[in-house]
Amino acid sequence: MKHRESTAEPRFEDLGLSSKMLSAIKKAGFEKPSAIQAAFIPVAIEGVDCIGQARTGTGKTAAFVIPILEQIDHEADAPQALVLTPTRELCQQVADQAVRLSVNRDCRVACIVGGKSIKQQVDTLKRGAQVVVGTPGRIIDLMTRGMLNISKLEIVVLDEADRMLDIGFRPDIEKILRRCPEDRQTLLLSATLPPPVEKLAKRYMHDPEMVDVSANDIAPATIKQYCCTVDEDRKLGMLVKLLAEVRPSQVLVFTRTKRTADRLHAVFSKRLPHVAHLHSDLQQTVRDRVMKQFRAGQLRMLIATDVVGRGIDVSSVTHIINYDIPESCDDYVHRIGRTGRLSSDQEGVAFTFVTKQQGEELTRIENRVNTLLEPYYVQNYDAFRAGPARRSVVDDGVKRFG
Repeated sequence: MKHRESTAEPRFEDLGLSSKMLSAIKKAGFEKPSAIQAAFIPVAIEGVDCIGQARTGTGKTAAFVIPILEQIDHEADAPQALVLTPTRELCQQVADQAVRLSVNRDCRVACIVGGKSIKQQVDTLKRGAQVVVGTPGRIIDLMTRGMLNISKLEIVVLDEADRMLDIGFRPDIEKILRRCPEDRQTLLLSATLPPPVEKLAKRYMHDPEMVDVSANDIAPATIKQYCCTVDEDRKLGMLVKLLAEVRPSQVLVFTRTKRTADRLHAVFSKRLPHVAHLHSDLQQTVRDRVMKQFRAGQLRMLIATDVVGRGIDVSSVTHIINYDIPESCDDYVHRIGRTGRLSSDQEGVAFTFVTKQQGEELTRIENRVNTLLEPYYVQNYDAFRAGPARRSVVDDGVKRFG
């Protein structure tokens, strides 16, 4: 595996891009390339296999979408590029980015995910989509039905590869890759490169170049990180008090389970009009509507699980609250990366609720991000008093937050 490092901070004009692409980039409002874009794009447009490692929120989507649009045959009537993503939300984000950056070209993009009309997706493919973005399960479904022809693929992208393996997509990914043309270009992007991802790359990529712009402190410097120690049955009261105290403009609350997300949504939605929740059991039409409202700033608070958290790319998120400490250190990195985004001028803030029994989990997170989370104490709230917060405390806190 060859390594290539980025030195200067170039402009998009220095990356070997066509005039059509430079014009599209300007229309999209991109001013200068991020570190991963500056390092990855020049390698990828050479047509070689490449692995890009960068932390969440650094612009990895455009880093592979731009080379795709520069290399594919825009007059072809069969898929030229296939992008695999772990979630429906991230799939839609990638598809939107591809459409946005192909404004000066005739490029048809198909978003292939479960939970949506398979007929509409097949119709899009029949119209000659050159770029297909999808989740592994639905991609295999259409391949098995003979409705997705991948024989002419030139580029295959594994986006958020670590997450796809985390949630069990490895068999599907391998099945797809084995059926793709042998002489394809394969691009792999990931925030982390654990052994399973390295093994996948070694097996299905050809002498890939490595572009690594992940810093030792993988948590963005634009994010202030705090921990709040609290008993399990006092977490709801602390959440309400914290929201009333910091009054975030737009906040994303992460939970470990769908059940907890449902419970928190039930509490807040009865008292506030601008709250929603997001998890994999919700219908896709609901999830799409929620994401559209959140991106438009119509929702002030979104409660979500990790499964869909990777598809939430909203620059206006000011605060992250980990209501439940994440199951893995990498999940923590991805969660807090939802704030302090590239397009946001203000710092992000992340709070993590930790019980006394979760000290070791907190230590692992701190080792992972190479920083100590600063203790934060919510004013006028006893985090350890026996019993859950009274309903009056919740009502008063929600009222002050709203």
